[in-house]
Amino acid sequence: MIVVKRREAAKVATKEVGLPAILHKIYQHRGICPTQSLEKGLKNLHPYHLLKDIDKAAERIYQALANNERIIIIGDFDSDGATSTALAVSALTMFGAKKVEYLVPNRFDFGYGLSPEIVDVAAKQMPKLIITVDNGIANHQGVLRAKELGIDVIITDHHLAAETLPEANVIVNPNQPNDEFPSKNLAGVGVIFYVMLALRSLLRDKKWFEQQNIAEPNMASLLDLVALGTVADVVSLDYNNRILVHQGLLRIRHGQIRPGIKALLAIANRQESRVVASDFGFAIAPRLNAAGRLDDMSIGIQCLLETDYQKAMLLAQQLDCLNHERKAIESQMQQQAFQALEQLKNLSKQTLPLGVCIYQPEWHQGVIGILASRVKDKLHRPIIAFAKGSDTELKGSARSVQGVHIRDVLANIANQYPSLIVKFGGHAMAAGLTIKEKNFTLFQKAFADEVAKHMHEDDLQHVIYTDGELTQAEFNIQLAEQLRYLEPWGQHFPEPIFDGVFQVLDQRIVGQNHLKLLLGIPDSERIIDAIAFNIDNKLWPNHHCQKIFAAYKLDVNEYRGRQDLQLIIDYLEVV
Repeated sequence: MIVVKRREAAKVATKEVGLPAILHKIYQHRGICPTQSLEKGLKNLHPYHLLKDIDKAAERIYQALANNERIIIIGDFDSDGATSTALAVSALTMFGAKKVEYLVPNRFDFGYGLSPEIVDVAAKQMPKLIITVDNGIANHQGVLRAKELGIDVIITDHHLAAETLPEANVIVNPNQPNDEFPSKNLAGVGVIFYVMLALRSLLRDKKWFEQQNIAEPNMASLLDLVALGTVADVVSLDYNNRILVHQGLLRIRHGQIRPGIKALLAIANRQESRVVASDFGFAIAPRLNAAGRLDDMSIGIQCLLETDYQKAMLLAQQLDCLNHERKAIESQMQQQAFQALEQLKNLSKQTLPLGVCIYQPEWHQGVIGILASRVKDKLHRPIIAFAKGSDTELKGSARSVQGVHIRDVLANIANQYPSLIVKFGGHAMAAGLTIKEKNFTLFQKAFADEVAKHMHEDDLQHVIYTDGELTQAEFNIQLAEQLRYLEPWGQHFPEPIFDGVFQVLDQRIVGQNHLKLLLGIPDSERIIDAIAFNIDNKLWPNHHCQKIFAAYKLDVNEYRGRQDLQLIIDYLEVV
């Protein structure tokens, strides 16, 4: 069930900053002072020295550079991991590193993170230092294996720590105990960016750049990677993250963009000059993630590191093909999942539990994360999708809803049933785990019972929060453009949505299931275009409908050089 509610203005101090009243209202609805939020210069970032032990990490990497040691970056197989890996390799290369390599575990052979097995693979290249990016905080055994082999380990991560930390040489993670960094929402790429800021400062103090006869690098050149990885990992866009994303987007719009991201934008038919945060989330990240889901994330990292545009375009085309394959696999899995859920409801003659586990033996391990996300969106409850990890184990990918901290749910289950979960890790909204296949039914019940402690039937409503109605005068391209570029909108800093009643003058299906509408604004002679994507073909078009209530976003439609205002409808109902 979908419910539309209007946001309430929070009590925040505001000053007159020359913004229209509607924009002041939007900021107040998000509890933000526009005076501060509009100041998104790099000088407003939290300083790197607030991250615990970041100076120790910088010192150890400096020693590696000075001694010409081989450094291996161990990344993760998602977009945050890919951008983190590319950033670490790029920065160290700019700093003059001669022996820096990267290694990303293939999810099908090694699983996630710094496992003992991936350390053994890395050891064949005889590194003196391993730096993890976007992983490592839960990899106790991998760190111990590296120590046995005489390899130092620096962990850079942002995932939540367990009760004990790995015995790494240094850990940099805003979410580790006793860390004073104000923003706990950094993505993995944000953490390694901060580490490289600290390292550059140390190298400057050591006169390293003069000694090596290299120009001191401009760290802003890495912000396109930071922006992409931050948005792709769906971390909360707090003030610090909004600055990072905003600055990365500004650079891209001004043509300061690495060839790999340029090629991915071109493949996705996105204009560099008009790129916004949602383009990262809906166009670029799925193509990058497809490599890690179906093949090898090295393809994505190579694309991000490539300096030649034509070669980057060839890699982007490979990623695009993988993404089409991923979509086909996902579509089939979605169909199977919803059929199984309907059978479950029919057999039990009752509603589904509040926490749902789904599993089919033939499901693709690389696609269960996005499947869990799709099912969660439809059922609006925590979902774990499982696939075979081995002959005896299942790999699960969990997605949650607001109010249910999914990693804490798994931790509580692990405490109650110590042998039920082999391993797990993650955040509030997403997590991964491994269980024994024979324990699936027992885990399924334990998960449903634990989720029921954290949510109720009333929480199953999908609520769309809006910023209220627009006046007739506010339906204009200028406001739509302001909203497009005013902020990087995203997780926990939602793009403005408005609501209102409109007259339906025309309606038709375009594409397979998109509803194109011509709407009249009440009490005026104005007519405006609108589109609702992925509508229910059983309900629309409805030619008996004369008026609709809609929740919508303002948008600018560009076609053959012409710009027209249009509404992107998130929800509509007959009035």
